[in-house]
Parts: sequence; structure tokens; C-alpha cells
Amino acid sequence: MSIRVLIVDDERLVRAGFRMILAGEEGIEVAGEASTGGEAIDESRRLKPDVILMDVRMPGMDGLAATREIVNGAHGTATGPRVIVLTTFDLDEYVFGALRAGATGFLLKDAPVAQLLAAIRAASTGASLLSPEATRRLVARFAQRRAEPGEEVAKLTARENEVLLLVAQGLSNREIAASLAVTEETAKTHVAHILGKLGLRDRVQAVVFAYERGLVGG
Repeated sequence: MSIRVLIVDDERLVRAGFRMILAGEEGIEVAGEASTGGEAIDESRRLKPDVILMDVRMPGMDGLAATREIVNGAHGTATGPRVIVLTTFDLDEYVFGALRAGATGFLLKDAPVAQLLAAIRAASTGASLLSPEATRRLVARFAQRRAEPGEEVAKLTARENEVLLLVAQGLSNREIAASLAVTEETAKTHVAHILGKLGLRDRVQAVVFAYERGLVGG
């Protein structure tokens, strides 16, 4: 079954460029397009895509507000669409806001095609593409409201706390397994337990949580 992608950008040529890239990729199909945040919400409800490529700055409702509505609104369920935010470095604050709103991750608009395709495939399975150094730098920079770790962290075991810190550094399950000398399946299980105990949607939300609670430094 193909991964159905909704492309959201206010520039027609940008949408056409993404459509051209995705059209020739096996296992991925373009479900539709939208040029505003409001259209993105409407088309998401109508088309029920697996993944949404979401521009941040658009006229009217921006990508941040649209992401919040799509992820946390009427159809923000575990099986709802995953949002990948598209941005540039000068829009860092929008990126962090989008991650807090529930976006699975983000990419620069000029990211390599291979990275774009990898992000779409990862998002479709509920995973997140956190490897780019930019992700960790942006989250560290804009998570300025440092809260006390709180009762949520007390729910985690010592090992789960270790794993959370590694997730916050952007490590994959394989890298976490290698770091802790455990199997990849064990690492995956720890991550699942962490997300469940903290009530988080995915790994990106875990990164945001760790930085906001001051568990890792910027």
C-alpha cells in the first residue's frame, strides 16, 4: 500500500517541485495539495493522507496553527496523519512551535531528496527523523521555559531515564542499543514505555519534553 502524502505550501512552484519528486517514487503517492493552513485542515479531513508536508509561513492560518489543529484537533488520533514541517533556518521559532504542536519532525526545504523520502517513510510508520544536527540545535535553543522535571519523570525507571536522554540527543534505536549494550528490540521497548508513561505521541515530543524539563542542556 502506498504512502499517501498531502503537500501544503502557498507557492505553486514549490508544490509542483515536491509533486514531481514524489510522483516517481515507488510506494509513495501524492494524495493532494493545499496552499493555506485552512485548506490543509480541510484536505486532511477529506483525503485522510498518511503524511503531510507542511510549510510554516502561509497567508491566513499558518502551518503551526494548522499542524496543531490536524494533530490535536478532531482527527488527532494515533492513526491520524503525521506532519513534517518544511522550513528555513530563519524560521526557527516556528519550527519549535510546530514540534510542540505535535509535528513528527521537520526538514529544510532544500534538504536532499533522499532525506525527504526517508522522513516521509519514517513518519508513515510513526517514527521520526531526528538525525539532522539542526533538530537538536533548534529544540535546545527554543525550549527556554525550563520546568522542574516533575512527577512524570519520577514514573520512569533509571534505565528509561538513560534512554530518554539518548533519545533527546537524537539517537536512533540502533544507536541507543549500541550505547547501552542491549538489543535494538530492547531499546525500542524502552522508548515505547517512555512514550506511554509520559503520554507523548512520538520521539520528537520526547525530545521537546526533555529540553523543556531541563533534563538536557542546550
